[in-house]
Amino acid sequence: MNLGTLLNAPDLGLELRVGTDVADRPITRVFTATLRDPRRFLTGGELVLSGMEWWPKPEDSDAFVAGLAQAGVTALGAGTAEAGGILPQHVVDACERHKLPLLVVPVHISFATISERVILGLAAERATPNLDRHRRLVAAVTSGGGLSALVGAGATEVGADCWVISAAGRVVEGTDELRDVPALVKHALRSERMPVVAGGFSVYATTTKQRPLGWFLVVAGDHRTWPTERQEVAAEFATLVELERSRLDEARRIENRAAQPLLRLVLSEQATPNEIQSRLSATELDGTEIVTVSASGTAASVLDDLLSAFDGPALVGTVDDEVFGLLGTPHPIAADLKDMVRTMQPALGRGGLVLGLGRCPDATGLRAAVLQARYARKLAERSPGRVAVMAGDEVASHLLLLAAVPDELRRSFRNQIIGPLSAYDETHKSELTRTLRVFLEHSGSWTQAAAELHVHVNTLRYRITRITELTGRDPGRFGDRVDLYLALADESEHRPP
Repeated sequence: MNLGTLLNAPDLGLELRVGTDVADRPITRVFTATLRDPRRFLTGGELVLSGMEWWPKPEDSDAFVAGLAQAGVTALGAGTAEAGGILPQHVVDACERHKLPLLVVPVHISFATISERVILGLAAERATPNLDRHRRLVAAVTSGGGLSALVGAGATEVGADCWVISAAGRVVEGTDELRDVPALVKHALRSERMPVVAGGFSVYATTTKQRPLGWFLVVAGDHRTWPTERQEVAAEFATLVELERSRLDEARRIENRAAQPLLRLVLSEQATPNEIQSRLSATELDGTEIVTVSASGTAASVLDDLLSAFDGPALVGTVDDEVFGLLGTPHPIAADLKDMVRTMQPALGRGGLVLGLGRCPDATGLRAAVLQARYARKLAERSPGRVAVMAGDEVASHLLLLAAVPDELRRSFRNQIIGPLSAYDETHKSELTRTLRVFLEHSGSWTQAAAELHVHVNTLRYRITRITELTGRDPGRFGDRVDLYLALADESEHRPP
């Protein structure tokens, strides 16, 4: 397949904006870019599809296009739907500067449509020696039977049990039970080349997108011992799995259109419960218990993939660069999410993924649950490591309240209350901060605190007197004790691991 095949397809309406004599440039695969720098996912010859989210400024366009040119891609297909059909001139200039062919994708054409055309075209070229098998596999895709029909047909053509698994360690579809899926995923994510053999199974990458939560095709047996014809069928099968995935993604994208206006309304302090209920009634979440998720360090597509592993309706949207998810389920999901995030961690590279969770029984508590998820996520961001999941009901309520306070105000409060104490300990190598912490943990019991500190009660009384002088707060008074406790709690959250 080459660029000319796509440019000459009238139903696609692609416009060649940059480049001449490019019709014969070959396309090896189609790739949807969802990050600023996709180079580590490119091997050369790709048609790269990307929206406008990474090109707000000329320098952004230049860096993105330069990376594609360096990777040897065939062309860039620019989607303009999010920009109202307008292609910025600096994108055109960058492609001309780096001699990269640029195609403009009409606003009414989805990336899924282009991906399907390329994938089916490439599959047809590869399948010429196995034309009957190719026709049966494609028929499974076009029959409307979904992924289940495709996996069944693929298993028949390959002659072995097959499964589609996610990078989060879940079986999406399969012909039999598959054990220890996380181990297969971790092996695949750490492999430089695909397919890879692990535990008696051949694992194929299916995704043509650079995103952590791609799918994998698992086939029972070692592909290295198979005849060439069978290897080609398995490779085509993996490609068609990604085509089915792109269709599901397109359907989810349409469903998620309801997420952003709902979330903006929920986050608005002026919204009434009736207004929220009215908006929620237009979704499948109406009448269900709702788990709310706040995410950082990730794209909305990653959270969408994670929530799709659970039974129940889900919506994912972005509001002011913050990603939120809503999942209708009465069941707790924190433990499963933690397992999934740990499994797919190798796919994150240097990036991170932090999730905070909340819960509400109905629309009346939705705003509080969304804020609970946000504050739980802010607390989780202080955890050591690149990935973390924290549910609001796992956290003491006073810590959630602290997380709701702006960083600058919280830092000022902490420094004002216990800053002098920390400075004194640093200068005199004393333990007044620890003494205060132990004293408060024992609810002001002189005997119990002195015993844990291994000091005489009189020594403890002297230290508490010194603490009062330095902080201006008396740990014996309830109001002062609350101030000191909150300042110490916030200091603990900011203490380096």
